[in-house]
Amino acid sequence: MKVTRAFLINQVYRSLSEFTRAQSIAALELFFEIIKARLEKGEDVSISWFGKFCVTDKTARRGRNPQTDNALMLDARRVVVFKPSGKLRQKVNLG
Repeated sequence: MKVTRAFLINQVYRSLSEFTRAQSIAALELFFEIIKARLEKGEDVSISWFGKFCVTDKTARRGRNPQTDNALMLDARRVVVFKPSGKLRQKVNLG
């Protein structure tokens, strides 16, 4: 099952009867904006019982184009890495 933005909005709307659909959309958008702003600043975002989103720097490195087999240099960049919490990892492994 794919968890989409629409799915999350519907879950918030159904779970919180006092929220209108517009309020559910606004709440979810605000949640994502807060996370995005922190990650853009290079800060880690930790959500209890879920996991941690970490910003890490990758150095420039040598790579190759798999279609032509030509060597090329890949630029340095920042990436977001997710590290699940121990509790989430345990739940996933237990099924």
